[in-house]
Amino acid sequence: MASRKAMVGLVAAAATTALLLTSCSSGSGESSSDGTPSGEITFLSNRTDLEKDGTFDRYIEEFNEKYPDVTVNYETITAYEDDIRTRMSTPNGYGDVLLIPDALGVDEYPDFFEPLGTVEEMEQDYRFVDDKAFDGEVYALAIGGNTFGVLYNKAVWEEAGITELPTTPEDFLADLKLIEENTDAIPYYTNYKDGWPLGGQWTDNFAGVGGNGDVQNELAEDPEPWTDGKPADVVDGLLYDIVHEGLSEPDPLTTNWEQSKNDFATGKIGSMVLGSWAVSQFQDAAKAAGTDPADVGFMAFPSNIDGQQFAKIGGDRRLGINVNSKNKEAAEAWMEFLVNDSDFAAISGMISSSKKIDELPENLAALQEANVEFFENNPEPEGKEGLLVKVADASQVDVWGQNYRRQLIDTARGQAGGDKASFFDDLNQRWSAAVDQLAG
Repeated sequence: MASRKAMVGLVAAAATTALLLTSCSSGSGESSSDGTPSGEITFLSNRTDLEKDGTFDRYIEEFNEKYPDVTVNYETITAYEDDIRTRMSTPNGYGDVLLIPDALGVDEYPDFFEPLGTVEEMEQDYRFVDDKAFDGEVYALAIGGNTFGVLYNKAVWEEAGITELPTTPEDFLADLKLIEENTDAIPYYTNYKDGWPLGGQWTDNFAGVGGNGDVQNELAEDPEPWTDGKPADVVDGLLYDIVHEGLSEPDPLTTNWEQSKNDFATGKIGSMVLGSWAVSQFQDAAKAAGTDPADVGFMAFPSNIDGQQFAKIGGDRRLGINVNSKNKEAAEAWMEFLVNDSDFAAISGMISSSKKIDELPENLAALQEANVEFFENNPEPEGKEGLLVKVADASQVDVWGQNYRRQLIDTARGQAGGDKASFFDDLNQRWSAAVDQLAG
């Protein structure tokens, strides 16, 4: 964890962002004598790399040019998902502006975060708002948008003799075997030790495998998701097979996320399941290592429906304002700056969540050329907001976390009892009991 403090101010907000300011400007917070935001806030982020390279300090300097009466403290947290949920147990323990943990149900948002406006208002100016709204109110803005699939090293795949990208799990496994036979690279890297890459990075591909925006809503009410070629079975089944067939790193207990970027860039790793947000980080690693950033490739998850591949696009981490913040105007100003005026989405290779910006990132070009069909998740049905999170919690199958996929990997590599069939049967039994209890 690290922190910085600096005096900051707001770049003038565009007229299209005025709606956000109307939602909670009457709440607590301070303004200077000329009516501009002032006071002290804390911003919490998972982007340790943007602290290390000075990007957050640059943002603060840009922010300070207009409004020097706001003090921003920021903290970057490596194990963000776990740490932030612990900190949210106390009203003032989770800063003023933060990235909302994925495992928090939208029905819980009003307990923790300030409303920003109605869906009807907010969707005029922002993308990715309705899937995380509750009761018609928006509580979070996406810092940017991604699609989901597989990061791969083009040079490694070419050296292995692979000429076409896989569109089925079977083809993907065959390609990993070619990498194992024809190169010195680890075909697939799990990032088991850091854990978080085993969570939402895999689960977000359920939707792409299912090919529609209701896959996650259906998951919340499906008593047996890990059977019969359903999305959860296909996605988690691929991870199991990769590990079981010895196509991942020899010792998952020693993986290292930061080191994996360099190892990928230098041809020691062939592939990882990640969101498109990762492309820019791995390209930076290639530049630092003196290798070609163009070797960082991104493909759709290897599955198709009648020959058509699909990929969900959706908001990345969501920014929210602590409902207990004492300086909400300053918090809003900082959040608006990050979304509308900073280059955060651009340097991260993400789709901007601000409708002021229409350009798609370059890392989506290959998917467009492959005719991959993009779609967004549909909102959770009225009265069932947060159901998926509740079922996951009750079943103790943390689809947005890391625990059950770590257990899957341990089973696949023979360090825990059972096999794929017994492991998935256990998941189904636990999930079914929770669905019966909660979804009725």
